[in-house]
Amino acid sequence: MNNIILIEEFNNTQLDKNLKWFSPPKEWKINCESSSLTMRTDRHTDFWQKTHYSFQADNGHFLYCEVKGDFRLTAKVKFKPENRYDQAGIMVRFSSDTWIKTSIEYIPDGYSKLGAVVTNQGYSDWSSQEFLEDQHSLFYRITRKEKNYYVDYSLNGISWTQIRMTRIFEESEDIKAGIYACSPQGKGCEAEFSFIKIENINNDTKVY
Repeated sequence: MNNIILIEEFNNTQLDKNLKWFSPPKEWKINCESSSLTMRTDRHTDFWQKTHYSFQADNGHFLYCEVKGDFRLTAKVKFKPENRYDQAGIMVRFSSDTWIKTSIEYIPDGYSKLGAVVTNQGYSDWSSQEFLEDQHSLFYRITRKEKNYYVDYSLNGISWTQIRMTRIFEESEDIKAGIYACSPQGKGCEAEFSFIKIENINNDTKVY
């Protein structure tokens, strides 16, 4: 059985003491009645490093817990996109040069993109696919096993589909894992998170 590191269901007025903000949004709140955390993203926020667009952005909103060893991060995310590339999902982060995020990125005049951005040694890549299902409510998870990372999504939290398998090269005992949201091109959007669960995994844990 896996050991629970953190489970935050947002049913108290205060966040779990192990959760910390990186670049907190100006507007966020816990709704105990619906057991959710809602945030309104600030305008022109993003996580991206150099590739293709040349720019560097590291000011997205990220609520995280510090973890060690092999783990699995899972969260349920709802969001109401308004502008191109609005996004809300989960993130695993070492530094501004090394991290993984996964979400749907909103495309207002076409199919939105479900995918993952992996940033190694200060350069980001984006693997994506057109997403035709309900894009406003999804479960996401990232599993770390040694230096390998497995990224999945689910419509119901039971049956999972792989998005990405990748490797991170940075060496660090402390890793930040949690939820994120940002609005690269617009004035902001609303994102709602129902829970954050982080657990240690063992050798028997299935990763795909």
